Amino acid sequence: MGCCSGRCTLIFICTLQLITALERQAFDFLGYQWAPITVNFLHIIMVILGLFGTIQYRARYVVLYLVWTLIWVAWNVFVSCLYLDLGGLSMESDLLSLGVSSHRSWWKDNGPGCDDRDFPTNRWQSLESPELISARGCWLEYQYIEVLHCTVQLIISLLGFVYACYVVTTFSVEEGSYCK
Repeated sequence: MGCCSGRCTLIFICTLQLITALERQAFDFLGYQWAPITVNFLHIIMVILGLFGTIQYRARYVVLYLVWTLIWVAWNVFVSCLYLDLGGLSMESDLLSLGVSSHRSWWKDNGPGCDDRDFPTNRWQSLESPELISARGCWLEYQYIEVLHCTVQLIISLLGFVYACYVVTTFSVEEGSYCK
């Protein structure tokens, strides 16, 4: 088997998925978003199982990875719709924190280029809810950063799905040739 085989490519994709999922997990922990923390944790486990199945020629683990990839794609589409306020979903809802806390995306307060030093302190006393202000001069609003995370995960997952299908087919063909 060559270095550019489907198996090696799937190993690379799974490794890339692990890196991006760990990065996403860290920022979800910072924002105390419990639903994404749980789903990211399951994703990390399933990617590790898919990686193990690919390395050890275990088609069942790769099939488990395939099934999980479909669930993961659906989750990322849901989160994207939530942050873009599509389909009756609202980014202001407490779905991602499971209603346990009022925490939200870490990027909302710490986005790239966001500067909250422009607000005079006397303006804060006149407002009922100062967190409603979003004109802080961010380079990119937090909901677009979250959607960008989901988009990266979707692209990697779809590539992983295609290569996992190829690897499972290859493993099945190789198993059949040993029986003859």
